[in-house]
Amino acid sequence: MKSRIIVVAALVILAIPAICTAIPARPGAYVSGFLGVSLPRDSNVTTSDLINNATFNDQVEFDPGLSIGGTGGYDFGFIRTEGELSYKYAEIATITEDTGFRFRNPDGNLGALALMFNAFFDLHNESPVTPYFGGGIGFATLHLSNTFGVDTGGGVTQRVLLYPSDDTTVFAYQAGAGLEIAIHRKLSLDVGYRYFGTAKGTFDKDITRNVDLNFESHNVALGVRVKF
Repeated sequence: MKSRIIVVAALVILAIPAICTAIPARPGAYVSGFLGVSLPRDSNVTTSDLINNATFNDQVEFDPGLSIGGTGGYDFGFIRTEGELSYKYAEIATITEDTGFRFRNPDGNLGALALMFNAFFDLHNESPVTPYFGGGIGFATLHLSNTFGVDTGGGVTQRVLLYPSDDTTVFAYQAGAGLEIAIHRKLSLDVGYRYFGTAKGTFDKDITRNVDLNFESHNVALGVRVKF
């Protein structure tokens, strides 16, 4: 996965000289779409057994996943404001209890469907390459799938349900930066980085058990922006 990111970055760098005579895109309304890689951070998952008054803490690691989405907004020349709809998805790689015990063959995933309001500041210059930075706030619906793991404790090997499938909606935020590379006045490429995070959400909330976790990830994406 890292090698793919390096290849994409190299292709973008090599493409810059070929478009050095392009005209920077003008202010106006725009839409964009992007596709990239999501690199989730480890998450601390707390499971509360309300019947037995017990609490279990796990550290969950994720495999690199997918980040995809689109935006629509208005470029005022030095600042852009936009609405963004995006989806991030990652498979669970490892689940380790606070005792150090690690479940074998974990099977589960976590997805985040986010609706964000963003603002970005564009650092215009005489070249077609415009650096920018900014961030946004909004809401995300987190979906946790049924998550299983193989428990080998006590001399018995068995596949157990660790977290049941559920959804929850929480506050979300992001911050990042990138480069807009103008192809012509209406079309440009967008190479961007976003740090995305959510508040802690509660899953499987009932009279017997609660599962609490949040989602944070580093995201690198390549997009296309069209202005009207």
